[in-house]
Amino acid sequence: MSRLLPHLRYGRHVVLHKWFVLLAGLKTGAPIWRLIIHDWSKFTPAEWGPYVRHFYDKDRERPGELDAAWLHHWSHNPHHWQFWAARNGLESRTVLESYAREMVADWMGAGRAITGRCEVAEWYEKNVDKMTLHPWTRKLVERLIAECS
Repeated sequence: MSRLLPHLRYGRHVVLHKWFVLLAGLKTGAPIWRLIIHDWSKFTPAEWGPYVRHFYDKDRERPGELDAAWLHHWSHNPHHWQFWAARNGLESRTVLESYAREMVADWMGAGRAITGRCEVAEWYEKNVDKMTLHPWTRKLVERLIAECS
């Protein structure tokens, strides 16, 4: 396998994901600027290489690097609920509405980029118990999912 191919495949995935997040974000009402800069940290050395190796070049993956990349990702992107939970112990602060709208768009775009379908309601039901969300944020998220599904 060419060493360039995994990078091209991952790059295609990220661009496709960003496109689907943009489309979903227009439905959720996320701010355009947030949609434009969505997931830019995936293009940094802290995330790019580990993600490429984990998803497209397993033989070159290094122990622990995916966990470090994921930690870097959510700690630099406020559209992840973990960003807020980590800053406030085990209780999540109310996520600003623009980030909550981007978060739902991210879930919609991720599902579509991976499976070709927007299945955010099913995904949310399977994962909601793992999330630490402020009650206000949870209500907004569930309203957006219902409106956009």
